[in-house]
Amino acid sequence: MSNDVIIEAWNTVLFEKFSRFKYLFIEGYAAISEEVLKRHQYAEGAHVLEVGCGFGDCTVEIAKCVGAEGVATGVDCASNFIAECHKTAAEQGIKNARFIVADVEADDLGGPYDEAFARFGTMFFNLPGLAMKNIRAALKPGGKFTQIVWRKREDNPWVHEAECCVRNIVPVISHDETDAVHCGPGPFSMAGPDMVSDMLQAVGFEKIQFERFDSDICIGRNLEESIAFAMEIGPAGEIIRLAGEEGERLKGDVIVALKDVIAKFEKEDGSFWAPSSAWFVTAYNPK
Repeated sequence: MSNDVIIEAWNTVLFEKFSRFKYLFIEGYAAISEEVLKRHQYAEGAHVLEVGCGFGDCTVEIAKCVGAEGVATGVDCASNFIAECHKTAAEQGIKNARFIVADVEADDLGGPYDEAFARFGTMFFNLPGLAMKNIRAALKPGGKFTQIVWRKREDNPWVHEAECCVRNIVPVISHDETDAVHCGPGPFSMAGPDMVSDMLQAVGFEKIQFERFDSDICIGRNLEESIAFAMEIGPAGEIIRLAGEEGERLKGDVIVALKDVIAKFEKEDGSFWAPSSAWFVTAYNPK
């Protein structure tokens, strides 16, 4: 099964959307990244692979952790994201971060690496089992793979409630019913611990553990930005985009409805912060 459609999506329409809300992805997810890096610290001199590195902010932080003798390597399927990664590393003067364009399901990832890491970078694989197998092949014996994935929809109301709102207004078009590019399976494809554990075990990982981490994340600095974020990103955004002209026609109705959904997340300073819930999943390549 080709990933060309998904890769094109991340290189074009999704890259544009994520770039528009870059601040929210980097600053909004900062608490989650900081917590997982605190719990799972990287040794100086380690070689670490980041899967689905996006804008490269985590790769840069990992590079700082491993020191000048270590190397942090970020991989992403979208060359436009990798170009942004190079800019980020150069701006911060980071010399031990490298970035490569590759399809994690099929391409050589280099290595061997001491550890691998992914922050919300594994939920969009078309064939996640192949990706997990390839990640394991890139690890040294005994190497650890740490990934962050979203838990169930109901515990992530900032995404789920916006999706439900949009579904009540906009006709839902499946990926099979349109030629439009799409993001892949979606943010909750790795939410089930039994399924994820079985998949990791099936490709040879062992000592698999799940740690729950709940936190509030920023979904907008004001109401207008919060509504725009909900309408562009995640399942709600995909529904509107895939509905084409009808989705565009109904945007006004969606905006009105989302005001009620998002209003409850407002803080005293006028910014909007919503509950989120993630899994920190760790697994080891056998020695």
